[in-house]
Amino acid sequence: MEKKYYSTIGLEVHAELATLTKMFCQCKNDPDEERPNFNICPVCMAHPGALPVINKKAVENVVRIGLAVSGTIADFTEFDRKNYFYPDIPKGYQISQYKFPIVSAGELAGMKLTRIHLEEDTANSKHPSRDSSRASDRGDYSLVDFNRAGVPLSELVTEAHTFETIDEAAKTGGAFGKEYQLLLQYLGASEANMEKGEMRVEANISISTDKEKFGTKVEVKNLNSFRSVERAIRYELERMKALYEEGKEGEIIQETRGWDEGNQKTFSQRKKEDSHDYRYFPDPDLPKLMLSEVFDLEKMKSELPELPAQKRMRYKNEYGIKDEDIETYINDHELGSWFEEIAKILNNPEKIKTASNYITTDYLGLKKNMLEAQPPTAQNFAELMNLVSESKISSRGAKDILAMIVVKDESPEKIAQEQGLLQSNDESALKEIAQKIIDANEKVVADYKGGKENALMSLVGTMMKETKGSANPALAKQILIDLLK
Repeated sequence: MEKKYYSTIGLEVHAELATLTKMFCQCKNDPDEERPNFNICPVCMAHPGALPVINKKAVENVVRIGLAVSGTIADFTEFDRKNYFYPDIPKGYQISQYKFPIVSAGELAGMKLTRIHLEEDTANSKHPSRDSSRASDRGDYSLVDFNRAGVPLSELVTEAHTFETIDEAAKTGGAFGKEYQLLLQYLGASEANMEKGEMRVEANISISTDKEKFGTKVEVKNLNSFRSVERAIRYELERMKALYEEGKEGEIIQETRGWDEGNQKTFSQRKKEDSHDYRYFPDPDLPKLMLSEVFDLEKMKSELPELPAQKRMRYKNEYGIKDEDIETYINDHELGSWFEEIAKILNNPEKIKTASNYITTDYLGLKKNMLEAQPPTAQNFAELMNLVSESKISSRGAKDILAMIVVKDESPEKIAQEQGLLQSNDESALKEIAQKIIDANEKVVADYKGGKENALMSLVGTMMKETKGSANPALAKQILIDLLK
C-alpha cells in the first residue's frame, strides 16, 4: 500500500511600510535611493548615545493591516531587542517585537494567522565577488549599504497548515503571498514590490506520514516572486518525500535553506535558530504603548477602503463577469475604476459583460502592442459597446474602431459613419442584393437545398463582401433563408 504523505507549510512575510521616514529616526525612507549610505544618521548607524523614537505612522499601518485581516489588536505592546551579530545589523541587535505583537490571530486567503508585528529592516549586503560582471571590480570582500537599515518592516506569520497533497500546499503558498501583496497595496501600507525587496516571503515546510504530527521543519529564504514561493515549496516537499521513500527521513534536519532561482532548487545555508538563541528582552530606550489610548480602532476600521476580497464579491454580484476578468480588475486599480465607470453608463448586465470581454481581450491586447494606446473616455467606450449590442456595427468593425479611439479619443458612432462601418438594416435593400446573389450562384444554392449547411454561409459571406461589410450578418442570413425556402 502506497504511503500517504501530509504536507505542512507556514509562511513568514516581511513587508517594508510606506512611511516618509524610517522606524526610529528622521532619515528618509526611500527604496529608490541609489547612492549608498545616503539616508543614514547616528540613530540608524547605532552611534553611541543616539536614542530611537517610534514612528507613529508605522504603528498605525500595522494596526490597519490587523483590522483588515480581522485580527485582534493588542492594547498593550512593546518593542524588544533581538540579539544577533551580522554586518547588516549595526547595533548588534534588531529592534523587533516578541511577546506582545501589535496584531494576534486573523485570517487571509483561507490561512489563519498567528501574528503581525513591527520591527526595523536590516542594511543591504553587497557582494562584488558575486554581483559584478567586471573582473576588475571583483574581490574577496563584501560591502554594506545602510540606506535600508531602520526602515519600518511588518512581519506576518501564519499558522501551520496541513494539506493532503504537495500541489495544494505549493499553490496555497503562492496564492497567499499574492493576496497579501494586494491587501497591502489597497491599504496604502506598502508598495510591496517584490522586485525591489519591499516584500519578502519565507516558507516553513515539513512533511509527515502522520496527519496529527508535524515533520522536521525547514525554513526556505530568498523567495522573491510568488512563482518562486510555489516552486520552492513544491521542490522542498518533493525532496523530503524522496528521503522518506528511501528511509532517510533522519537526514531532514531543522535548518535554513536558500532558494537557487537559476537551478530551481533549495540549498542548505545554516542550522535554524530557536527564539531563545536571540535572547529577546524589552528595549529599555523605547516606551510601552497602550494602543487604545493612541488610536480610535472603531473609527479606523470604518475608514478602511474596499479590500480585494470585498471587491471580488461585489464584482461577482453586481456584474456577473468571469472570474478571470475580475482578477484582472482587482490587480489593476485604474483599469477596474475605468470598467466601473463604463458599467455605470451602460447599466445593462449583458452590455456590461460584452464590455468586460472587449476590455480584457481587445483593449489590453492593443495596449500591449501599441505604445500610444490609452483608455478612451468611459462615455466613448460605452458608446462603442452600445453600437455592438444594437448590431449597428460588426464585431470586426468594433475592433477597428477601438484601435482608433485608443489613439485618438473620438465618438465611435461618428467614426462608424465616416468609415462606412454602420451595418445596414434596410430589409428591402438587402433583399434585392440577396436575390441577385442567389440568381448568380445556382450551384451553391443547389448544394444548400441538397442539405449542405455550409453553402448558406458561403452566400452570407458573398453578401457581406457585396455590401462591403455594412450588412447586418444575422439579418443577411435570415433574408437568404427566407428567399431560399
